[in-house]
Amino acid sequence: MTKPTLRKLNCPTCGKEVIWSEDFPFRPFCSKRCKLIDFGDWAGEKHSIPGDPANPEDDEETWG
Repeated sequence: MTKPTLRKLNCPTCGKEVIWSEDFPFRPFCSKRCKLIDFGDWAGEKHSIPGDPANPEDDEETWG
């Protein structure tokens, strides 16, 4: 039986190599610190998903 190939990728925050496995709970990040830095970038709107701006009035009609 062959051993499964370990998938390696780079941490999106610092670039450090990370092995994609259950042994690395913060994947795709190398650490909790890098995960929190990325979260802060999203919260601070340094990252965004392209598309039309959301209309808050639409939310009120849907959930109101």
